[in-house]
Amino acid sequence: MAYETLLVEADGGVGIITLNRPEALNALNRKLCAELMAVLAGWESDPAIGCVIITGAGRAFAAGADIKEMAPQSYMDVYQADMFGAFEHALSSFRKPLIAAVNGFALGGGCELAMLCDFILASEAAKFGQPEINL
Repeated sequence: MAYETLLVEADGGVGIITLNRPEALNALNRKLCAELMAVLAGWESDPAIGCVIITGAGRAFAAGADIKEMAPQSYMDVYQADMFGAFEHALSSFRKPLIAAVNGFALGGGCELAMLCDFILASEAAKFGQPEINL
């Protein structure tokens, strides 16, 4: 299946998901989250997949939530939509090992995505942070 925001492949029992919005530093938007949940749901029951690696295209793993998508919404709109609740649940309840391969920025929601994985492999260029406190 083709995805708009992800590159997906399987190799020798390992599922590899590449967040593929490099123009937005792989910021987490609704589309990316929905596609990632769909891939994980399919691989959950696939005996050919033993573990999953999540990484990012370009110079970022994921630079957090897509603020441009959220900006026109009120606080209450974002709160009621619970944009990331189902996403976080899908990752935390996935029963196969999840590995975050981080190269570049893992900020805000991207850092949280990495922390939801069972293992984090970070390159020397990886930068983790929670900058949303400044928004």
